[in-house]
Amino acid sequence: MERLKRRLLDMIIIFVLWLLLTWSLDLQGVVAGVVLAVIFALILSKLLPAKAERLFSPVRWFWALMHLIILSWWIVMANFDVLYRVLHPNLPIRPGIVKVKTTLKSDEAKTFLANSITLTPGTLTVDIIDDWLYVHWINIPESLKDAEAMTRDIVGRFEPTLRRVFD
Repeated sequence: MERLKRRLLDMIIIFVLWLLLTWSLDLQGVVAGVVLAVIFALILSKLLPAKAERLFSPVRWFWALMHLIILSWWIVMANFDVLYRVLHPNLPIRPGIVKVKTTLKSDEAKTFLANSITLTPGTLTVDIIDDWLYVHWINIPESLKDAEAMTRDIVGRFEPTLRRVFD
């Protein structure tokens, strides 16, 4: 019974997204939306979030917006940092791969964290294994000697808001 309720909710969410994307209530569009919602819900139900009803929480949307603002800020700051390194005559870089730990639990949250890190110039998430992210960093500061300090510097920017969105 629980699976049926979940699939029905998935179908409704997909259908509502269809209506928002097509912005039309003509009969052909609605019928096509229902058919596609049924097909996609049956095929993709394992890929959709386990608690899809949480997508409608205004608190989660607020924190998602806050994450976008924070992410935008760090993207701009990282662009200036990379610009400085490119234009500096001595090209002060110390590239390397660092291992940082995340406290996020869901795969979706970890994926968003990895993508947020990758979108920030100068860093690139190479792999995620369990609670560890392997990040290529253009300039590993000498002051950061341990994984805990690197985790605070890289992951600490994004984790608080992502935790509120996904947990």
